[in-house]
Amino acid sequence: MWRDNLRGIFYIALKDMKTYYFKAPAISWGIVFPITWILAFYLRNPGDFKELVPGLIAMTILFSTTAAEAVVINFELRVGTLERLLLAPISIPAVLLGKVLGGTIFGFAMTTIVTSGSTIVLGLRPNFLYLILIILPSLFVFASLGALLCVTVKEVFDAQTLLNLPRFLMIFLSGVIYPVSKMPSVLQYFAYILPLTYTVDGLRKSFLTSPDRIVFLYTLILIFFLFLFIFPAIKLLSKKFE
Repeated sequence: MWRDNLRGIFYIALKDMKTYYFKAPAISWGIVFPITWILAFYLRNPGDFKELVPGLIAMTILFSTTAAEAVVINFELRVGTLERLLLAPISIPAVLLGKVLGGTIFGFAMTTIVTSGSTIVLGLRPNFLYLILIILPSLFVFASLGALLCVTVKEVFDAQTLLNLPRFLMIFLSGVIYPVSKMPSVLQYFAYILPLTYTVDGLRKSFLTSPDRIVFLYTLILIFFLFLFIFPAIKLLSKKFE
């Protein structure tokens, strides 16, 4: 049974990437939007663009992993595609994990492009081990968050609206543009319950000359968020088929 589930997860992710992710709308939302957003802030207040690179990478992770979640989950729930998948020897958790994996792989591709381009053009020399320790769990975290939010509603439009709320909230409160340390104390406490805060700070520390080992702690925290999102998402999706 576990072999059928693993095979199902792989082919669901492959199908989603071919059908939804590697299309112009998903690519523009996943990579063009973060770059445009960061450039807008840079042009408004020109400074050292290198300081904005961690935020750019974090935004790419956030938006690319959730770029097509509403279509991948809500649209397929509506037209019955997910129900047909369950006719195969595959479990509901495997179906959801396939959806999450598709978003994660697409996010990895977009993040690799942005990270490689930024480091080469700007001559940055990050600690690549630390980058991987932050980027990989972050990709799974935000793909799982997207899946969780989408299974709580029925319509694609509702899912897209619901996804935008935490995405834009985290952009302003997680240190993407404005450092968390300079925020009012109340907002700082709130920032540290948001997963993107650990992604942004972990990426910043990965670009330091002497990287901080707190990155390992951030990795564990991000893994905690992954479990926090994925298990409720599986439970909610299971209820839809009861």
